[in-house]
Amino acid sequence: MNEYLVDVRNERLSFFTPAGEVKALNDVSLFVRQGEVLGIVGESGSGKSVTAYSLMGLTAHPGRLVGGDLYFNGHHINEMKERDMRKMRGNEVSIIFQDPMTSLNPVYTIGNQIVEVILLHTDKNRQQAHERARELLQLVGINEPDKRLKQYPHELSGGMRQRVMIAIALACEPKLLLADEPTTALDVTIQAQILELMMDLKKKLGMSIIIITHDLGVVAGMCDRIAVMYAGKVVECGTTDEIFYHPSHEYTKGLLQSIPNLNEREHKRLVPIEGMPVDMLNPPKGCPFAPRCGSCMKICLKQMPDYTQLSDTHYSACWLLDKAKFESQGDVQA
Repeated sequence: MNEYLVDVRNERLSFFTPAGEVKALNDVSLFVRQGEVLGIVGESGSGKSVTAYSLMGLTAHPGRLVGGDLYFNGHHINEMKERDMRKMRGNEVSIIFQDPMTSLNPVYTIGNQIVEVILLHTDKNRQQAHERARELLQLVGINEPDKRLKQYPHELSGGMRQRVMIAIALACEPKLLLADEPTTALDVTIQAQILELMMDLKKKLGMSIIIITHDLGVVAGMCDRIAVMYAGKVVECGTTDEIFYHPSHEYTKGLLQSIPNLNEREHKRLVPIEGMPVDMLNPPKGCPFAPRCGSCMKICLKQMPDYTQLSDTHYSACWLLDKAKFESQGDVQA
């Protein structure tokens, strides 16, 4: 019996395009325990959403899993057929898609869209499904639920539409909730309300959450652990405190340096990460962050480092952790 609810082992996933093979995920390993919140952070194109969608069998064409094993709640996802995946989606794992503005169908009422999910995944009749939809809207903090069920998406604000998306995701009380940029396009007040709502629902329902974001401020207050992704790889993973207070990978340090610090007495300029993301059609032989790293050594350009275990919960893939050894061998800064 696997001790983890989610266990991704050495996942490799590529998109086979006319221009060539885009290696979107390259040897990704992650795990999530029951009731745990994992944050996956990184810039656009780092592989965050692709990792989450692959857990639900939602990899878009022409993407294909080419290696590794994915386990969820006792299921070996690699070997599941589409009809079994459909039973799992919604019932055991649900997703909040990135943009609530476009995720809801504009020609159906809110009630129709929630009821459809309940009828599809449960044995409730239409009347029971309608009552369950009303309960879900109350659960996610939407006032006047009877009125909202009859409204169309364009009649609701962005924050309310995001709450509707959460209600749909929670319709069958899943064991795992995937939240893909759940606060995109929301102002900071509504953003805080949505994150607080997700944490309250986690406590009530006992579910696990994987939250995908490029905003480290979002994960700081709600995640137990954080995985930092860059160019289809997990470059560092640890508890929230370890990532924020003891970052060991240069990319993680760069992300942290680009966040404004309101506690500083003196005004300081933000330090951007120079350069551009790597070309995933032709990924480098060594560390993918090496071309943008201010502390790059010759070995960084030649070979991908192994993970260095910094504690029981913290590991990082960076040659700088073995810098003294390589300086003695002549692999000095490039």
